[in-house]
Amino acid sequence: MPNRAHTRQHPHDDAPDTAEAFRSLAALPPGARRDTLRARIVEAWLPMADRLAGRFRNRGENLDDLRQVAALGLVKAVDRYDPARGNAFESYAVPTITGEIKRHFRDHMWTLHVPRRVQELRNRVRSAGQELGRTTVGRPPTVAELAEHARLSEDEVRTGLEALESFSALSLDAELPGREGGFSLTDTMGEADPALDTVVDREAVRPRLAALSERERTILYMRFFGDMTQSRIAEQLGISQMHVSRLINRCCGRLRDQILNDASQPTPRPDPAGRGLRVPATAPRPGDALPVSTTAPSPLRPRP
Repeated sequence: MPNRAHTRQHPHDDAPDTAEAFRSLAALPPGARRDTLRARIVEAWLPMADRLAGRFRNRGENLDDLRQVAALGLVKAVDRYDPARGNAFESYAVPTITGEIKRHFRDHMWTLHVPRRVQELRNRVRSAGQELGRTTVGRPPTVAELAEHARLSEDEVRTGLEALESFSALSLDAELPGREGGFSLTDTMGEADPALDTVVDREAVRPRLAALSERERTILYMRFFGDMTQSRIAEQLGISQMHVSRLINRCCGRLRDQILNDASQPTPRPDPAGRGLRVPATAPRPGDALPVSTTAPSPLRPRP
């Protein structure tokens, strides 16, 4: 009776028997013969790597790119596999290739940087949603159902659901659904209101204007609110135009310095004793302006 060679059974047709080749590879020294044998082993297991890459199709990445990543994982598995441990190569190669593909998605496919923990929550929530989708027909599973099925808290489920929307970003030029005439997301975005800076400037200068002398306030009002020229102001006040120019420059410079000095001072904080606002004590410096009441009405008001 002829001897029959022992045929090893593999769970997949793309898992060749390369045990003897791996033992020979481990015994060969670096060189051309070892490189040739290594290439033959990688080529023999490429169909398995392609099958594993196919599991991740339709997730936003090109299938050919996934195959290249899987082939890279296969090469790493061949280089790191030790046949002396007695484990089949397939049991070592499958998690190595799958991990390489998942690492590719984690490092290169997320438009926004998401922590690894949040990515894992996203995967668990997505898997739980797919499994519950077979039983909750006609409606999406609730947060409580997802939390119970995935053994997560409801806050963790909400975090995973938010991460589902962070995998890819929407272009600002993309047209919004249900809109006609090229209405894009950019058209819905607001812009900075320049009037806000004007409000801040007005409130900052209001108490300092109130502290000016009556003649200084009058000159500034006539120049900036009445749109009067320096010559006309000088004529009405009975002074020279040069004097008007010096007064305007001096007032504006002083106002600017005082406002900048106010911005550099510590922010008042509430007094725990209920005595209003207090400012941390600081040593006065030469040239500091004296405090001025902010309750005095401003004599400068724009004309309607």
